[in-house]
Amino acid sequence: MTSELPLIVPEWPAPSWVRAACTTRIGGVSKAPWNSLNLGTHVGDNPEDVVKNRALLGQWAGPGAQSFGWLNQVHGTDVAELPQAGHITADASVTSRPGNVCVVMTADCLPVLFCNPSSGRVAAAHAGWRGLCDGVLERTVEYLGNPGGVLAWLGPAIGPEQFEVGAEVREAFLLTDSQAAEAFVPSPRHPGRYLANLYELARQRLALAGVLQVYGGDFCTVSDSKRFFSYRRDGQTGRMASLIFIS
Repeated sequence: MTSELPLIVPEWPAPSWVRAACTTRIGGVSKAPWNSLNLGTHVGDNPEDVVKNRALLGQWAGPGAQSFGWLNQVHGTDVAELPQAGHITADASVTSRPGNVCVVMTADCLPVLFCNPSSGRVAAAHAGWRGLCDGVLERTVEYLGNPGGVLAWLGPAIGPEQFEVGAEVREAFLLTDSQAAEAFVPSPRHPGRYLANLYELARQRLALAGVLQVYGGDFCTVSDSKRFFSYRRDGQTGRMASLIFIS
């Protein structure tokens, strides 16, 4: 096994003690339809292959990554403070402890990585539309200290030309923020449905929470089948990991 994985490293002005990345689907050992760097244990893949793939990620992270905080994600808004022992059910994690890796898994939902250089804290959040609408990003920001100093990076998610939703999704966002209307356009394919921009919705929510230093947000997991897993595109598929830790 090799530690040379084709990862995506955020382009953001984070301090040197912050290490962050997002995996692609490339560089692992899983067979189709999970090929090849599947990191999810809950998607039907061979457990031994997932263990090998996670070991590859651990090799990339190096000895400074002492413990990965893998989460049982439920599309909620709970935030886990790391380190935490045992099975962790949450959709975000935060830490100020070196070596504890905040990590979320996605295959169309939006991963968001955070750091606050002044408070010395980092975090990762999993934001599908339900969690995003219910406030998972705002909850995560609460753990980071002064929002004006927080940096956020939006990782690979379903893009605005692919994320078709029903009118009820649009209405759910409008109930809490009228400007959310800007993130929805009528679907050209199906009358009464909309194309939703997860990235724009995330930027709106972060801005309302006081986070204005936002980076990334130019990916599409559905369209880029070479690099990314996509549940909407493929159904049974693997999961990428977005991670951040203090070295």
